[in-house]
Amino acid sequence: MLVGSSIRRVAIIGGTRIPFARSMGVFAEASNQEMLTASLKGLVEKFNLRGEVLGDVGAGAVLKHSKDFNLTRESVLDSGLAPETPAFDLQRACGTSLDTAIVLGLKIAVGQIDSAIAAGVDTASDVPIVYPTSYRKLLLRSARGKSLGERLSPWSSFRPSFLKPQLPGVSEPRTGMSMGQHCEKMAQTWQIPRADQDQLAFESHRKAGAAWDEGFYDDLVVPFRGLKQDNNIRRDTSIEKLAKLKPSFAANGTLTAGNSTPMTDGSAAVLLASEEWAKARGLPVLAYLTYGKYAAVDFVQKEGLLMAPAYAVPRMLADAKLTLQDFDIYEIHEAFEAQVLCTLKAWESAEFCRDRLGLSAPLGSIDRSKMNLKGGSVAIGHPFAATGARIIATLAKQLAQRGGGRGLISVCTAGGMGVTAIIER
Repeated sequence: MLVGSSIRRVAIIGGTRIPFARSMGVFAEASNQEMLTASLKGLVEKFNLRGEVLGDVGAGAVLKHSKDFNLTRESVLDSGLAPETPAFDLQRACGTSLDTAIVLGLKIAVGQIDSAIAAGVDTASDVPIVYPTSYRKLLLRSARGKSLGERLSPWSSFRPSFLKPQLPGVSEPRTGMSMGQHCEKMAQTWQIPRADQDQLAFESHRKAGAAWDEGFYDDLVVPFRGLKQDNNIRRDTSIEKLAKLKPSFAANGTLTAGNSTPMTDGSAAVLLASEEWAKARGLPVLAYLTYGKYAAVDFVQKEGLLMAPAYAVPRMLADAKLTLQDFDIYEIHEAFEAQVLCTLKAWESAEFCRDRLGLSAPLGSIDRSKMNLKGGSVAIGHPFAATGARIIATLAKQLAQRGGGRGLISVCTAGGMGVTAIIER
């Protein structure tokens, strides 16, 4: 049976991550497996899970070497969990670990498993480097040879250009445009001023710095390779400094290195369980994962690349019978501050909500003072697959500290997709 006799609540026990670091820096020599293992070990130690057999562990990475075909399972074997704990890899770009949490949450809810870890990792420093297709085909033809002559003959077509490496790109295959270029177009469409983007970036750094200073992240982050805190946070930044930065994706554009997420290395993990499993081990429940929703847009012909959350959230609100204003905290992933502002403006637009969402009235505005209270991705950093788990753990802890409440998570991804969730306590 895929479905149990009753639906159970999905408890969020807590999370652990390593510091997020700017790429090509302190974690430059660290692999995805090493970083993911570090976050899993942190979770195992934090919740006394050494030797435990969990129901499942799901994780993934966007930039992954072919040798890491079983990345999560290999990391689990080094984590301190019992070797009998199964694991799987999942990848949905920047929504990877949030998606994994939803998938594992469904398994817990229907009684298939009692406990799980959702995680994600990415490094933009240790990226896979490949060579031209012509060289790859030459190597494979040679490998297929039955005799020495058959193995040597393909090499007559070798050219020095075959050795020119091809680094992974961040452009969309169907458009050839980078995510930043796509978001620049969105900013133009929605008329998002540069000053508004810089203001949001300034607030992201200010809030993240304050959260670290007050000790909020102390039990959520474990040291790794000598780093104890996220190293992208700029406590000394200002609106004036941000305003001096040059556009990054278009000569007359509004997106800069200051109001966009940096390339980042890091990993994060979060422990999910049934209430019964948590109670049996004396583990407190921070909050509950109650709803999740996905959406995708036609970004080639019709819509902005990063606008899918603008569609996913209202559908999720309909499922939950809630309004956009029924939340105490909003965690909106800051791929670019322009993306956040485009999404908020779409929800405020009567035309967009009527023509694109089929609603009779706009979703309305959110209280910005409730958004990304402990800093967002622009300040903290964004190791693609790890961001969702970071946000879940951060939001669950905030709700626990409040003693109750409801939080909204919204994450945009490459490929014109969005992953969203609701957490409640």
